[in-house]
Formats: sequence, C-alpha cells, structure tokens
Amino acid sequence: MDFSDVIATRRAVNYFDPDRDVPDALLREVVEMAATTPSSFNLQPWSLMVLRDKEEKLRLQKQAMGQGKVSEAPVTLIVLADRRGWADECPFTEKNFQEMIQAGAMTEERRAWFSKARTNLYGTSEASQLAFATKNTGFFAMALMLAARSKGLHTHPMDGFSMDGVMKEFHIPETYWVPLLISVGYFNDAQELAPPKWRKTYDEIVVNF
Repeated sequence: MDFSDVIATRRAVNYFDPDRDVPDALLREVVEMAATTPSSFNLQPWSLMVLRDKEEKLRLQKQAMGQGKVSEAPVTLIVLADRRGWADECPFTEKNFQEMIQAGAMTEERRAWFSKARTNLYGTSEASQLAFATKNTGFFAMALMLAARSKGLHTHPMDGFSMDGVMKEFHIPETYWVPLLISVGYFNDAQELAPPKWRKTYDEIVVNF
C-alpha cells in the first residue's frame, strides 16, 4: 500500500470482525516495523502486553469504560512507557551502549559521559522521566498504527481507561506508565466505516508568537 493511502485510510475504527484473526506472524511483522521508530539515544522505552485471550480482554474492558472494541478485536495491546528506560539499571540501556560500541558510535571510555547525559536529560525529575517515556512511546504507537494499516489492518487507540485499574489488574510494575491501549484487527464490513474527520490546515497549524 502506498504511504499516502496508508495515511488516507487509517481510521480509529469502532467495529472489528470478531471472526477474523490477526496471525502471530503478521502481528510480529507490524511490531517489528514500528520498532524502527526513532527514540532518544535509541533507548526505545516502550513495551507491549499482547492480549488475545477473551477473558483477559474482558478484564481489560472493565477498566476501559466498557468499550466493546477492547474484547471484540482479536488483539488488544497495552502500550507501556518505561519511565526508567534511560537509567543504568535498565537492561536495554546496557544493550544499547554495547550496540553503539559495535557500530563505532561509542567507546567504553565514554560510559560515564553517556550515563551522565541520560541522567541530566531525563532523570532530574518525575516530569522529565514521564516526558521521556511517553513522547518516545508515542512515536512508537503511531508508527505501529501506520504499520498495521499498511498490512491491511485497522486499529483504535484508546485513552479512555483507568490507568491505576489497568496497572493493578495486570500486575504492571510501577516504573511503567500506560499512555494508551490499541485494539488491532480487521474492520467489520457489516458496519459502516466512518468518513475521515476534519483536520487542521497548514495555515492553522503553523503559528508565530
């Protein structure tokens, strides 16, 4: 699918075909496409919980204002943003550092500099840690939705849920923030696909102060 078609046909759909599954291989392809998203220092502070089991999705639905699409879609994702994804104790931080050494972009002698730079940028306050986690995970989430559409799937991102409820229900560690849920599947053709909503124009977006 041409990228302009991906953009033009992406919708936050409310109705998914409950009888048409999303194969594991297809979901893996979509997630790995989204994983090419840029992030601060390439730290990639995102994770996903993949819910396929009907009982699990119904448990999530109770924490998501009863939205039917949570359980109707073959897959619903809990998107996680790691607020400590910049810190030394995060295992991916060390993996990232070693990968940069291997790529020639970093040396072992710069380990202390790398740690201090991350701490100064992201670790000085709860607000900076949350901003780091959510803005980077937001990039990933949008890329995932576009990747899904490019493979013929539809999605629906959801902000209407109790984060505390979801965290407790699924035993999510407190280092994570849940910026959104995403249902993934095929549109139910028995329903009517809503037309595109209005969007700001270029002139409305560009501002000066």
